Amino acid sequence: MSNYLKRLAEFAAETTLEDLDDPTLVAVQDVVLDTVGAMLAGSREPENLKLAQWAALESGAGTSQLSTSRLIGHRIEARPMWAALSNSTAGVALEVDEGNRWGGGHPAIHTVPAALATAEVMRADGKALMESVLVGYEVLSRIGGATQAYPRVHSHGTWGAIGTAVAVAKLRGWDGPAIERVINIAASMTPANTWSPCFSGSTIRNLYPGRAAFNGMLAVQLADCGFQGLNDGPSDVYDGFLGQSFDRDAVVEGLGQGYRIAQNYFKFHACCLYNHPTLDAVLSLSKRYAIDASEVEWVEVTTIPFGAEFMAYDDPDNQLSAKFSIPHAVASALIRRRTDITSFYPDQVSDAEIRQLAAKVRIDTDPEMAMRRHDYPSARVAIGMKNGRQLRDETVIVRGDRQNPVPREELVDKFMFLNEELLGRRGADEVVNKTHMLQEVADVRELTALLVPVR
Repeated sequence: MSNYLKRLAEFAAETTLEDLDDPTLVAVQDVVLDTVGAMLAGSREPENLKLAQWAALESGAGTSQLSTSRLIGHRIEARPMWAALSNSTAGVALEVDEGNRWGGGHPAIHTVPAALATAEVMRADGKALMESVLVGYEVLSRIGGATQAYPRVHSHGTWGAIGTAVAVAKLRGWDGPAIERVINIAASMTPANTWSPCFSGSTIRNLYPGRAAFNGMLAVQLADCGFQGLNDGPSDVYDGFLGQSFDRDAVVEGLGQGYRIAQNYFKFHACCLYNHPTLDAVLSLSKRYAIDASEVEWVEVTTIPFGAEFMAYDDPDNQLSAKFSIPHAVASALIRRRTDITSFYPDQVSDAEIRQLAAKVRIDTDPEMAMRRHDYPSARVAIGMKNGRQLRDETVIVRGDRQNPVPREELVDKFMFLNEELLGRRGADEVVNKTHMLQEVADVRELTALLVPVR
């Protein structure tokens, strides 16, 4: 039996910001900004407005603010577990939250909300918040990367309770053995679910990270109560149950020689990552040739097996299912020449012109394609025009990935586009500035006080 959990827990307990180089420090700041931005933007969805109100109600009227945390995007607060549940759920609603193709799916939305909520009630400083996000992200991503999940298992939630638990334990100053214990408890509380709700547009899918955050925070409380987990909880859950295999040695390979949070990707298309290689190629062609969408005769997309098998439908029912439809995303990109959240609004999902063009998109697969490869295309696109001309392009690594980065200004522009109306220009600028100096913030509430609507 490998001692991988002991090594992982000791890493989490001992790592500090002083261990980081400047690029990694910036990466943590940027991930916090991007995740806060996703939570703010998603907080406006009708179901998330009501969820936040319910979370506040469940926390009890008149609850002392000293024991509550900000419901991001609202002027109300809730007990930390309820705040994390609500904020995590809002953060995935618009499909703009960051992720990590090396493992764990979307580590930040399973780490930042609970760390932020806990840091608030502890009156922790920005440095402590950043350290908790760093190690929670690392542990989650490494356990996720070592798992070969079954095809129908959605990455959201699957390792989230572990990431949450580690982040909260780090904030509370737990040592290695205590963190190892809570990893094992949290592993047995994994709230995994299938991909099916994504394709049908069932928004219960958005609760996966919220439920993971809730369970991860509960795992910390259970450890305090004296509950015990298995000696190797991750192997029990991910080796043969939720995963086809789990490689213990891979979890700690290269541990401390670099950080997963600095190997992430940021989303610049408001949809599932598996759409992004195709959209990069489509927008490149559209810009290069000034494509008139009305002159498109057909579109052929070759993509990774998952996309071809599950995301080839051209008639999504609503905003969420449109974000998992390659044909809709391609058609909308060609017609509107943009792929932000507005391209997936209900009026665009039902738009006759987009639907007609989506029906002309054919999807094929290449079994050699994989998101983790950087030596082979992840998508090929061919567009046939009515005049007989054929336009072709391909993507290897998507824009926004750390191996194909964009200027930091684009990440700020994304935050502004999503949230300037909600926060006002001055308020949005203050959030950006605060996250860019987060390690110097004396009390995390200086940041969360800014995350409220201007009216």
